[in-house]
Amino acid sequence: MFRSVLAAAGGAAATAGLVVASMLVCASPAAAQSAPAQSAPAQSASETLNAIRSRGTLLCGVAGQVAGFSAPDSRGEMRGLDADTCRTVAAAIFGDAKKVRFINTTTQNRFTALQSGELDMLARNTTWTLGREGALGLEFASVNFYDGQGFIVKTSSGVTSAKQLAGASICVQPGTTTELNLADYFRTQGLQFTPVVIETVEEVYKAFIAGRCDAYTTDSSSLAAFRMSQGPNASQYLLLPEIISKEPLGAAVRKGDWKFFDVVRWTHFATLIAEELGITSKNIDSFADSDNPDVQRFMGKTGDLGKMLGLQPDWAVNVIRQVGNFGEIWERNITPMGVQRGINNLWTKGGLQYAPPMR
Repeated sequence: MFRSVLAAAGGAAATAGLVVASMLVCASPAAAQSAPAQSAPAQSASETLNAIRSRGTLLCGVAGQVAGFSAPDSRGEMRGLDADTCRTVAAAIFGDAKKVRFINTTTQNRFTALQSGELDMLARNTTWTLGREGALGLEFASVNFYDGQGFIVKTSSGVTSAKQLAGASICVQPGTTTELNLADYFRTQGLQFTPVVIETVEEVYKAFIAGRCDAYTTDSSSLAAFRMSQGPNASQYLLLPEIISKEPLGAAVRKGDWKFFDVVRWTHFATLIAEELGITSKNIDSFADSDNPDVQRFMGKTGDLGKMLGLQPDWAVNVIRQVGNFGEIWERNITPMGVQRGINNLWTKGGLQYAPPMR
């Protein structure tokens, strides 16, 4: 039976701060492509890009139910870090961030939907792992959130550490690294637990709130989003201090279409480079006549970088003008959750977000 821990002193327990752990890894090299000769974007040697352009819409898989990452607002517009990741790619391809169709996926169908071509890309709180790249025919083009798996409990339980969860029932989603990490953690700690496996995020929330499980485990960012979504009842829930895994979350594409892989990867890098250069959605026009070589290449004035990707010269300008740099995207979606940027800062500020030179 779950061991409830009595509070040693009166008063509510202090909410544990979110700590994320990860490491910076290198993306797979893209196959060399010859630059198109004409000034307009050439027909790219990419089945995915050709299909997207013919369709007139980017099909992007998201969770659709996770505040801060992908969830509809009061007007039904999809909002969040992952949703904006999709929008940046649409802006790069079409010059129009609105040309994206969000497709809600579950932890169990997300990979098959991408593999089968139902999606062009996946941006769904999905962890980059060797198995997913090596066995599922996927490639991770970017990391938009360095995360780690944690636990949340009801404050009333008196539990303040994951090591006090011996015998607990724990809600977890199937088909995730979360499920595997949970089993590994309890095995190494020599503890027993009962998994309560539930497929959808909404059903997990309901089960945890109703008391069907003593704790809920997933990426710490998602736990913070859940807690924030409880409004005035947020103080009834406590994030435990333990982080038990590395969870680099990012955008995945089908393996083999390297031209589209390049577009998705360098679109993310463009949001980082813009932040480094101080270019925002509000001031980007003031950089049009800059004599800084890095800015000139970013703005599409020199270098033919858009041509190399099969995009318009001002593709990066469209991304920032319409969606924003990475800092703006973070402030809009993640800061309201109370999550510190931490290791998701630019490398110049001690974080892991680092972009190669755009040249």
